[in-house]
Amino acid sequence: MKLVALKPFLFIALAIVTLHINAQKISGKATYISKSKMELGSWGATLSEAAKKDVAARLKNRLEKTYFLTFNNQESSFLEEEKIDAISGATDSWGGYFSRGDHYKNIKEQKLVQSQEFYGKRFLVKDELYKIDWTMGTETKKIGQYTCYRAKAFVPAKELNWFDFSWGDLAPTTKKEGDTENLTLVEAWYTPQIPVTQGPAEYWGLPGLILEVSVNNTTLLCIEVELNKDDKIAIQAPEKGKEITKKEYTLTVREKMLEMRSNRMGRRG
Repeated sequence: MKLVALKPFLFIALAIVTLHINAQKISGKATYISKSKMELGSWGATLSEAAKKDVAARLKNRLEKTYFLTFNNQESSFLEEEKIDAISGATDSWGGYFSRGDHYKNIKEQKLVQSQEFYGKRFLVKDELYKIDWTMGTETKKIGQYTCYRAKAFVPAKELNWFDFSWGDLAPTTKKEGDTENLTLVEAWYTPQIPVTQGPAEYWGLPGLILEVSVNNTTLLCIEVELNKDDKIAIQAPEKGKEITKKEYTLTVREKMLEMRSNRMGRRG
């Protein structure tokens, strides 16, 4: 699918919608499902089809998730539905360490607040909202009853996965002068029929609610929207935890994982 520049009349129309967004009082709740493709790499190539299906079943809670976005003109709260592991009968605690916590954004104040728990310690991550530089196009499609327009952006990977971790992140990096920043392509579909600049997770800033986002191997899709023609829905930011910035949180997790690896290697010795 080709993304093209907005035609002048459409650009003007969307600009008008954007100008009137704050003048309209609207709030609601949207339900999103998140689906990720399983990537097993070279190790997965050695597995039988039965073994792959078994791995997929065990990872189902991490590959398929449900989220709820509560929003109004200025604020939004994005929460993951907690699921019980179908095999162990327990919550997926290990996966939870590196999942997005309760996410709050205030567009008027350009503020992000996110609750993260790591090895029994609760953190309250407070930082500025990252402003996404969207390129909007004329291509449309229907999501439910809403006509949506396509937009894309290249976003620094660190802005999308600062709460995530893999053992490969412990490898030393040598950044040379002139090296370009690692950017991730984000594709979004938004609807001006719901005139708020909100969206799920880190995504916002388009002239309409974002109903679908695709990043790498993961897609977030809205499956239900309940609207209120006022802003009476109360949206609260998380409040508990040690206050910390995104950068500080990333460093804290890295230091803890380095400590764990060192202790494990020490026991082997």
